[in-house]
Amino acid sequence: MKHLLAQQITINGHIITGPLDPSIATLGDLVNKVIIFIYPLAAIVLFFVLVLGGYDYLTSRGAADKIKAAQAKITTGIIGFVLLLLSYLVVKIVTIIFGLGGGII
Repeated sequence: MKHLLAQQITINGHIITGPLDPSIATLGDLVNKVIIFIYPLAAIVLFFVLVLGGYDYLTSRGAADKIKAAQAKITTGIIGFVLLLLSYLVVKIVTIIFGLGGGII
């Protein structure tokens, strides 16, 4: 399995280099690169969840079950985003406490 994740492989004397950045040497480096895109994507998803929840709230016309569903959608989006941010902070604090290099990002 390790050869499938290789950045450089030799086949019949030809060296084939992988598409990843040469600074990526470990799985941790790859995760650090991916996280840069995850947080802005999560913010965009949160925006759309809030817009959809707001739209549902506005079009509920006073129906209690529709208002509850819209409020639940908004609450779920906010809680999910807060949990994502808290997970980032916990990892950052643990890397600082144990001195595990630069940490994430």
